[in-house]
Amino acid sequence: MQSSPAPTRPVTPAATGPAPTGWRRMRLWGAAHAVDDLYQGLVPASVPYFVLDRHYGYVAAAGLTMAATLGSSVPQPFVGVLVDRLRPSWLAAAGVGLAGVGLGLSGLAPMYPAVWTLILLSGLGVAMFHPAAGRSAREAAGDSAGAMGVFAAGGSVGFFLAPVLATPALVAWGVGATALFIPPAVLMAFALLRNRRRHSELTAGAPARTGRDQWRPFLVLTAIEVVRSVAFFGVNTFIELYWLRELHTGRALAGTALACFLGGGVLGTLLGGRIADRVGMVRTVQLGGVLAVPLLVGLRLTPGGVLPLLFALLSGAALNIPFAVLVKLGQDYLPSRPGTAAGVTLGLAVSIGGLISPAFGVLADAHGPQAVLAVICAVPALALVLGLFLREPDASVSD
Repeated sequence: MQSSPAPTRPVTPAATGPAPTGWRRMRLWGAAHAVDDLYQGLVPASVPYFVLDRHYGYVAAAGLTMAATLGSSVPQPFVGVLVDRLRPSWLAAAGVGLAGVGLGLSGLAPMYPAVWTLILLSGLGVAMFHPAAGRSAREAAGDSAGAMGVFAAGGSVGFFLAPVLATPALVAWGVGATALFIPPAVLMAFALLRNRRRHSELTAGAPARTGRDQWRPFLVLTAIEVVRSVAFFGVNTFIELYWLRELHTGRALAGTALACFLGGGVLGTLLGGRIADRVGMVRTVQLGGVLAVPLLVGLRLTPGGVLPLLFALLSGAALNIPFAVLVKLGQDYLPSRPGTAAGVTLGLAVSIGGLISPAFGVLADAHGPQAVLAVICAVPALALVLGLFLREPDASVSD
């Protein structure tokens, strides 16, 4: 009598191991975003040293900032359209490489036109990175806002690290020290190029996102991101001056205030993604507006030099709670155009906030940095009102 063959052991999902966490899925894209946005933060950190070492005037210094902003903001929606149509897998790597090499060489260039052009090219590299990386990160994150929070928080980390890393080097070696920041871009570009095949394998079996593009709520969302960016860049620009001239503290405490604000931004970005996974994306955007107003008022009205640091941390967190959610929600509103959505929410809308800063400068010249912070207290209220017109994406949108 023949014995029956031994039954084969069924392969269960558990046998393949647990699903990767948001951090494991997104650590490369989060790190790449940090490296890329490091170069955005290095421009304002290095401009004062161009003034000191090259004796540039204020107009020339402002021209360098404008070159970076023009290069990084205007092209991003167009790059996003290119990404959605052609899906060039190398673009994110090329973008971060160009951002780092352009900024790094700018401190070595002897003539102002060359410096301006290199900083413009660095900004263009940033514009190349965001739509391509935003689309790929969205594919890797799946439907998790928390995972997208890791990617978005990488940009906040880059902004945070820029003055921390650049200032000691620029003080010690002058503006030529920008060359020290070329290697991170080259290494990250190489890592992203190596990751192309693995990313393609992970997303090859995933169904394409389908659904109707919803332009009206996307435009409302873009307006909210512009408002959030105006408030964030306004505080970022004037918080140190507020500590120095209104609270009458030393430079160390003023620098600590900026660090608290930017560090709070990192925490808020991560926290916003986790909250959205529990209560929904629209409610999380609205929550950011509700929290930001009283915390900014606390920042402006709290006396002393130390206690307001708590409000600097908390207001930075509140302003950034919606950040990752706005990126993901924008891609959900435009399911067939995730690169375009990322180019707008990560690039154009954010950059507009920086372009408003000169208007705050006029106000500060007339009434001091305390007047700027007083006006900024009311800005998130507009985002809160706009948030009432948002809705969750149509149920027909699916992954």
